[in-house]
Amino acid sequence: MIRVLLADDEHLIRGAVAALLGLEPDLEVVAEVGRGDEVAPAVAEHAPDVAVLDIDMPGADGLTVAERLSESGARCAVCILTSFGRPGYLRRAMAAGVRGFVAKDAPTEELAAAIRKVHAGGRYLDAELAASAMAAGDNPLTAREREILRLIGAGTETARIAALLHLSEGTVRNYLSSAMAKLGEPNRVAAVHTAREMGWV
Repeated sequence: MIRVLLADDEHLIRGAVAALLGLEPDLEVVAEVGRGDEVAPAVAEHAPDVAVLDIDMPGADGLTVAERLSESGARCAVCILTSFGRPGYLRRAMAAGVRGFVAKDAPTEELAAAIRKVHAGGRYLDAELAASAMAAGDNPLTAREREILRLIGAGTETARIAALLHLSEGTVRNYLSSAMAKLGEPNRVAAVHTAREMGWV
């Protein structure tokens, strides 16, 4: 029996997925959570074999959760279930050790097959998501540029970003200008939007 943890903030979807996976003879949903910051405690308590994570959740997004699980040495495999086909997400997920990446509109049999495959040590990637990631190329932004765009996107002022990152305001503006140039956008709002659309921040 493969023990599964489900993390999705949409209660109806989470319940439906749990019910459908429960019909599979070799799968058992042992825990359900609605927030990213509830995943690690649930993994510690229930010891799932596979954690199925939504990307967009309160508390912490699924990719951040996957990175934290990997850093903590958690033994469960991770499968991302998402409605976002952004190429940067797939690359970041792979870097975090995620073994499965399945679209939310995929049939239940596909998710069940993905869970079985990642549990067996293999990888399962949605073909369309993988093709999009390859077509988009690598993320052109540096780690610092991504960090600054994330803070800008959260509404943080330049002076506050400079204080948080121990940089001068001029240096923050230089990083921002560089990011805007790489993304081909005329202003910070457009740069944040494009970076998010690509899944690069």
